[in-house]
Amino acid sequence: MTAKISYADVEAGTELPAQTFPVTRATLVRYAGASGDFNPIHWNERFAKEVGLPDVIAHGMFTMAEAIRVVTDWVGDPGAVVEYGVRFTRPVVVPDDDKGALIEVSGKVAAKLDDHTVRVDLTATSDGQKVLGMARAVVRLP
Repeated sequence: MTAKISYADVEAGTELPAQTFPVTRATLVRYAGASGDFNPIHWNERFAKEVGLPDVIAHGMFTMAEAIRVVTDWVGDPGAVVEYGVRFTRPVVVPDDDKGALIEVSGKVAAKLDDHTVRVDLTATSDGQKVLGMARAVVRLP
């Protein structure tokens, strides 16, 4: 794949198209199977509440993966991401209903760096609460 955005085409402040990602209990079960993370806080409501959570919560790494999709979809090449990190600030609570939860993600080019790279800052929220902090990716552009 080749990046579809070039370094010359972006400036600090360039906004990436925002996206919303639905999360249901079924999504969490599929992710647990793929990742091998079967911690019951991600699928068992009774257990989640017994350990002090409001309900079942999404896996942190799942939330992180959904957020970076805003960057990879924008650039067109997942291999262009050379660095990515977040802080988990709040869990994504996933109710047991037909809707589940939504993770809303926006991004902005925060800085043009050396060597044809840019830093993208991401904002991820669910139910009006910020769920990732210091979410930043460095992306190499042609």
